[in-house]
Amino acid sequence: MEHGVAHGPSPTLIKDLLVFLLAAGILVPVLRLLKMPTIIAFMLAGIALGPFALGHFAQAYPILEYFSITEPEAALPFAELGVLFLLFLLGVEFSFQRLWSLRRVVLGAGSVQTGLSAAAIAAVGWALGLDLAVAMIIGLALALSSTAIVMQVLVEERRAAQPVGRTSLGVLLFQDMMVAPILIFVGFAALKGGANIGGVLLDALIRGLIAIAIIWVIGNFLLDRIFRLAAASGGRDFLMALTLLTVVGSAAITYSAGLSVALGAFLAGLLVGETEFKHQTEVDLEPFKGLLLGLFFMTVGMGLNLPQIASQIGWILAALAGLVVLKVVIAYLACRVFAGGHPVSLEAALLLAPAGEFAFVVLTAAQAGGAVTPELAAFVAAIAGLSMLLTPLLGDFGRRLAGRPSRRQATSEMALTEAAELQNHVILAGYGRVGQAVAHVLRQEGVTLLALDRDPEKIHRARLDGLAAFVGDASRPEILTLTGIAKADQFIVTVDDPERAEAMVRCARGLHPDILILARAHDGEHADKLEAAGAGHVVPEAVESGLQMGGMSLEAFGYEPETVRDRLALIRDEEYRRA
Repeated sequence: MEHGVAHGPSPTLIKDLLVFLLAAGILVPVLRLLKMPTIIAFMLAGIALGPFALGHFAQAYPILEYFSITEPEAALPFAELGVLFLLFLLGVEFSFQRLWSLRRVVLGAGSVQTGLSAAAIAAVGWALGLDLAVAMIIGLALALSSTAIVMQVLVEERRAAQPVGRTSLGVLLFQDMMVAPILIFVGFAALKGGANIGGVLLDALIRGLIAIAIIWVIGNFLLDRIFRLAAASGGRDFLMALTLLTVVGSAAITYSAGLSVALGAFLAGLLVGETEFKHQTEVDLEPFKGLLLGLFFMTVGMGLNLPQIASQIGWILAALAGLVVLKVVIAYLACRVFAGGHPVSLEAALLLAPAGEFAFVVLTAAQAGGAVTPELAAFVAAIAGLSMLLTPLLGDFGRRLAGRPSRRQATSEMALTEAAELQNHVILAGYGRVGQAVAHVLRQEGVTLLALDRDPEKIHRARLDGLAAFVGDASRPEILTLTGIAKADQFIVTVDDPERAEAMVRCARGLHPDILILARAHDGEHADKLEAAGAGHVVPEAVESGLQMGGMSLEAFGYEPETVRDRLALIRDEEYRRA
């Protein structure tokens, strides 16, 4: 009798998952209580629980196996998914107009920073005795920065939408576009053949442009329709599945063309950001992004070979200091010429100075082709990993040098969406018949409106009417925060669901104690509940319906319209006082 094959995940994978959750749920929060940045906390947790720390002693002390990560490589796909979510959400926050405004930074500062950094590092390596091709590979590996770490630092500090964030992102986008050419060069350097590298680069450029065009066509002509169909068919579950398909699908398209998967995720975010599902997508993905990014930072920490670093600590620290100083100078000059003033250039330069995760990709490819020895690859990888660990500290140092507010102060600055940058606007919760009537009145007077509704068809109608409108539940604080309620003048609730209306009023009042809240009530009892929840003015629709019908009846008896309006105004005042 044939024995059955065991199914399901391996016990080692389950154990590693428990260790990661232990780190994310207990160890990292403890480090955060010690005022340690989240990124550093995750990376230190990865170092401690990885194969070169606790895992190294697991053979001698088997009990440590239950507190260490045995198979770090199994977590890499999930870690990379966290990076995709980060770039996707950054794309959602931007727009094509804002991206176009960064063209000078992307093409100017990005090309100068990447090209000069790679050349300078290669020149130092060549002067130290490395073969020119090997020196160029090392220069390209260390020239690029970590998109995930830099942008996560800026997101945590609420500065991704500020000049330093836009400048850093512009340079990082150029670096992402250079992934394919760099890997092609590394491949040719490893083969040492006489193939035509110019033809291969031209082919990569054509394939990259085709991939970007495909993403653009799908996003502009299909994405909005498919999202509305998913929302109408099954709500948030289908929307989540479609969002994941959009992120991973765009990343797969750019990857198949030889470009960075991060670039594909960013482009997908730009396209989703143009739809009315922008804010709902942000709120749905945020928890997954944070957890998976934490896993990514842990894998970076686990990749640091502590025995290797300890054996060459002097040379590694000297090379690390030289790398940071060299890249700071070059990035500062590039940003100063193409991006802006001294404070922004200084902050961006310090953030961009460390190496990035792409260094490990380049070194792996070069080592596999025999272009770089394992000893040299391990030495450079140690420099790259330690520099990534320094990124949050260098960012904090740059902000202090530039005279920026502290991290605590920065959390109260503008949020990361265009909606949150609005001021003195009116947020309209519900775009049914009543909401449409309210919007019509206010737009006639030039009031800035932002509409919210859970029904994608109503939001589509609002956008056709020319409003800024998004799919989202106005009773959720995350959604209201993203719509800029902290700087709004009024919050108007027009939904006909009594419980949802109360929840919306209570949520808005909790987020903005001084905002004027107007709400629609079914009757006097509902009006009392809305006022108790925090509504400043309540309109009972039963009272208004009765008044309107009574007025029509009086006009049918022959009363003049002016007389009817005066009588209704008196009765309305009495009814509202009674309510």
